[in-house]
Amino acid sequence: MFVLVVALLAILIILSVRERMHLASVRNKGWDVSEVSMPSPLSQALSGLVGTAGGIYLSLVLLFTFLGLQLPERIYLGQVQVEPLAALSIALAIVQPFILKLFQLKRRI
Repeated sequence: MFVLVVALLAILIILSVRERMHLASVRNKGWDVSEVSMPSPLSQALSGLVGTAGGIYLSLVLLFTFLGLQLPERIYLGQVQVEPLAALSIALAIVQPFILKLFQLKRRI
């Protein structure tokens, strides 16, 4: 069961990074940028994923602190311990490019 969860998470992260690479390439079309100074699409996608997750995490921490809500410090998923807000932040950052794509498709219709 644990291996299945880890495999599913890895697949979702790969698909999310791939979608972020696609979105970045669509955004950068038409820009006249030197290929030497431009970071790779993979590094841009990974830094975007980590940056988005970090921003979501900070926002959630501030929200929960402001509201005075208490969460457990760790939750257990089988043999793995995770911080609830960090896990939620990563999950939201992984699905974010797919949600953007859905909104773009709805806008075209």
